[in-house]
Amino acid sequence: MRKKYKAAVGILGAVLFLLAILGGSLYAIRAHKTDHEKVAAAKHDLRGLTIDEQVEEILSSMSVTERIGQMVMVGIPGRTLDDDARYVLHQFHYGGIILFDRNLDSEEQTRRLISDIQSHADEELPLFIAIDEEGGAVVRGESFIPAPPAAQEVGQEGAAAAERFAASVAGDLMSLGINVNFAPVADVGAPDGRSYSTDPHEVLACVRAAGNGYRSAGMIYALKHFPGIGRGMVDSHEEISSIEAGEEDLQKTDLVPFRGMIEETGRGKDLDYMVMVGHLQYPALDGENPASLSRPIVTDLLRSELGYEGLVITDDLEMGAVANHLTFRAAGQRAVEAGADIVLVCHELAHAEDAYMGIYDAVQSGQISEERINESVRRIIRAKLTHGLTP
Repeated sequence: MRKKYKAAVGILGAVLFLLAILGGSLYAIRAHKTDHEKVAAAKHDLRGLTIDEQVEEILSSMSVTERIGQMVMVGIPGRTLDDDARYVLHQFHYGGIILFDRNLDSEEQTRRLISDIQSHADEELPLFIAIDEEGGAVVRGESFIPAPPAAQEVGQEGAAAAERFAASVAGDLMSLGINVNFAPVADVGAPDGRSYSTDPHEVLACVRAAGNGYRSAGMIYALKHFPGIGRGMVDSHEEISSIEAGEEDLQKTDLVPFRGMIEETGRGKDLDYMVMVGHLQYPALDGENPASLSRPIVTDLLRSELGYEGLVITDDLEMGAVANHLTFRAAGQRAVEAGADIVLVCHELAHAEDAYMGIYDAVQSGQISEERINESVRRIIRAKLTHGLTP
């Protein structure tokens, strides 16, 4: 697989280079290389600058291609950084990596892999290194990462247990170099024990407590899966599911944990958590699109109505709910148009490249403005700086 991918990438690179010479480049390879070399040579002294000034200093040093790269989080194959992964990290400047069991063998191996990943980061910013360590059925690296109980079991113990387990998980993950955990689940009554409770206020209490646990350890966490997938009857990994609840019902139940957390954290820019948007469809909110690709849900509801100013990340675009209906180029573009800051592509490097190119092409054609890209990249830079991921 790696040899085939590498060969394909080599052929694609040659074709695009010829197009660039002819003046019709889709990817502007020569300009990209020049920009990268220029940025790599310009290490900034950020001492004495305010956080806003630091963000603008770093943003202004990035080419458009590097900014778009910050908006893509990818999965990589294997337990070492192979040639394909090294290539895409260098070429596309991806802003984050998500780890799965295929990447994890031992504490020493995981630390070495993450160190190798970070050594290939853009000169300006380290990468988000993420994992799904919810507990119960959704855990990674069980042979050496202590697995917490399922959220349902934790919820039965109460909020204090949620905080205790979150703090413990955060400590274990951060000791390995992992800086983002895609937990806690803020869904109400999610299947397979993934939700703290069927009572939205009990879910809020446990999510709030878990957030305190992650925050105490300095770890970025994620509330998922906005606006709530507890009612879903079909696994989003397989296909899209439509939630027929009315808007008033959603406001009284599914949205309670998300709204409560946003209200309690002051709707500020310097938040310790992301919001992950799921792939279910909510006709009462948007009759056409899954949540992750819905401007009415991501921008109008989450940003404008609820006032959330932090990072928004999609669930994996390779899930059947999206991948069965759209190309990855279209999915990447539409996620950003909806308001996502980061698109998540968990498994195939070729799919991640397609999502990246969908965003890039939309910027080149004017369908997505550079200022729209800058809005997201400012949030990403700020989140990294405020959590110690500094140049």
